[in-house]
Amino acid sequence: MQDQTHTTTSYYVAKLSPHKPVAFKLTPDSAKCDAIAQSLGLEGLRKLRFAGELKASGKANWLISAELGATIVQPCIVTLAPVTTRIDQSVSRLFVKKMPEQQLTGDGFEMQEDDTLEPLGEVIDIESIMIESLALALPDYPRSENGALEQQNFAEPGVTPMTDEDTRPFAGLSALKAKLEKPE
Repeated sequence: MQDQTHTTTSYYVAKLSPHKPVAFKLTPDSAKCDAIAQSLGLEGLRKLRFAGELKASGKANWLISAELGATIVQPCIVTLAPVTTRIDQSVSRLFVKKMPEQQLTGDGFEMQEDDTLEPLGEVIDIESIMIESLALALPDYPRSENGALEQQNFAEPGVTPMTDEDTRPFAGLSALKAKLEKPE
């Protein structure tokens, strides 16, 4: 008998078999993709796919291993022109019954190094993991091919504007070096 691939978006942990992995595949329709795109501030979202496996890991933990794929459209940060990006990445989440204790340091609590750990609740929501993983995979500063910043000069009339070259930390050293090397 072949394993079934499920399209269910959430699973009750108590009903999962620790001996049998659950294969899943989510491919939201265009209406759902539009809703996700709007919630993430995207101009468009196509070909969203989240497929993988949910299986027991140890006595009380559950592991999700999946592949996320999507084509997104975001505005360029410079020109606001649409920028299309393809996202294909692996996703892994380990749901643990008992989260590791956080260590209190002089500056507060120390962040956990393993960002794949999640607290195990009564339900594992695959769709939420898909949306969260997509949000984390989005480019922070999408740029179109023509999206380059030009030299900007801001100065009062009659004042020589400061250029980007002038603001470089060692820009004045080259002139000083040339002056010192020049024999008088």
